[in-house]
Amino acid sequence: MAYDDLRSFLQTLDKEGQLLRITEEVMPEPDIAAAANAVPRLGDAAPALYFDNVTGFTDARIAMNVHGSWANHALALGLPKETGTKDQVQEFIRRWAKFPVKPEYREMPLWADNSVEGDDINVFDILPLFRLNDGDGGFYIDKAAVVSKDPDDPQNSGKQNVGIYRIEVKGKRKLALQPVPMHDIAQHLRKAEEKGEDLPIAITLGNDPVISIVAATPMEYDQNEYELAGALRGAPAPIAKAPLTGLPVPWGSEVVIEGVIEGRKREIEGPFGEFTGHYSGGRNMTVIRIDRISHRTDPVFEHLYLGMPWTEIDYLMAANTCVPLYQQLKRDFPEVQAVNAMYTHGLVVIVSVKKRYGGFAKAVGMRVLTTPHGLGYAATVIVVDEDVDPFNLPQVMWALSTKMNPSDDLVVVPNLPVLELAPQANAPGIIDKLIIDATTPVEPDRRGNYGNQVRDLPEMGAWLTKLQALAGR
Repeated sequence: MAYDDLRSFLQTLDKEGQLLRITEEVMPEPDIAAAANAVPRLGDAAPALYFDNVTGFTDARIAMNVHGSWANHALALGLPKETGTKDQVQEFIRRWAKFPVKPEYREMPLWADNSVEGDDINVFDILPLFRLNDGDGGFYIDKAAVVSKDPDDPQNSGKQNVGIYRIEVKGKRKLALQPVPMHDIAQHLRKAEEKGEDLPIAITLGNDPVISIVAATPMEYDQNEYELAGALRGAPAPIAKAPLTGLPVPWGSEVVIEGVIEGRKREIEGPFGEFTGHYSGGRNMTVIRIDRISHRTDPVFEHLYLGMPWTEIDYLMAANTCVPLYQQLKRDFPEVQAVNAMYTHGLVVIVSVKKRYGGFAKAVGMRVLTTPHGLGYAATVIVVDEDVDPFNLPQVMWALSTKMNPSDDLVVVPNLPVLELAPQANAPGIIDKLIIDATTPVEPDRRGNYGNQVRDLPEMGAWLTKLQALAGR
């Protein structure tokens, strides 16, 4: 089932028992964020939360944890809510094979009901803003899809970008945005500033669930997120033209904010409790001038809690981080079997691979570090044999315990790039990266004694199926 807007997905979550309506009056701080912090601890079937009785806001509708469980993530993809993690990743890979599916332009977008421009703009009148963590430096918009185009090639739809970035509210019509250097929007901004220009952008809030997934997917620079959304939905993604900038935006968004990132202008932004589970501190970041806001009547404000894993951000960035890495590695190394990059947006990546010859696993690990996402995120790469499931952490720990010899199987590559938010870096943006070869040595590598490994009994698979059926009765 393809959802064209957030509200239709919330209705499905409600029908499936995956939406918890909080009817009692709550404080915006700390109640809403604390509830969103707590709800993922209910497990892989944790529900989304909906608040509409918030102290200080006469008309607030706030959705939290919309993607914050494997059950909700499955429903977003039109799968049964019982679909397991590995099965969702495999289905993501199958649908990726249909990429690209071109989007379709539609008239009368849902967000066109109301609009305000220029000096009449006051973002506080439209959004029920509150802080997520008590150390945050201000109010944030953190689950919006930001749309921009390559200033050097604006007609190339492949080079447009739809991405999720943290956005601090700095005033009635002023925002701050953090463009990580490895992200596409940072390249767009650099090109605009080299021309002495501002960068037009559109910020879309309250999007259909697949738009949020693709906006958090580390795609290649010339790959179009809307075309991936179509492949994942099984139907073209509906888009519309933003009235001020002309940028393509989701047809069903709750709110569309248009404006520019002001060229060569920076202000202090932060601190903010980030996806790493640490505060990022204050830095000079870009400044956005808001020129127009369009919104549905009574918009739903979708917000995203970030903190120590697992929270909603970890579910949102799990499968869609694994799959692009898998696709890129598989293209160069057909021997790659599976990739697990679910942990902290791929700061740790686990790859299973069939080996051609001694040293091959280390070469695969090096390739991970040079993928578009690996350049900025992968700090540690663990390579395991093809019979080790990267999604089965006990098996991975077994491989580390029995296959890895620290004297030969640890490769440290010094002074490589990493996003500045990575707290383990001594200097922000630079880190020594680690490849761990936890594979069985093969010729001409003759180390160790691996000739007598215990294998699964041939009948095990049939018995597993039988026991699952009996247990499910």
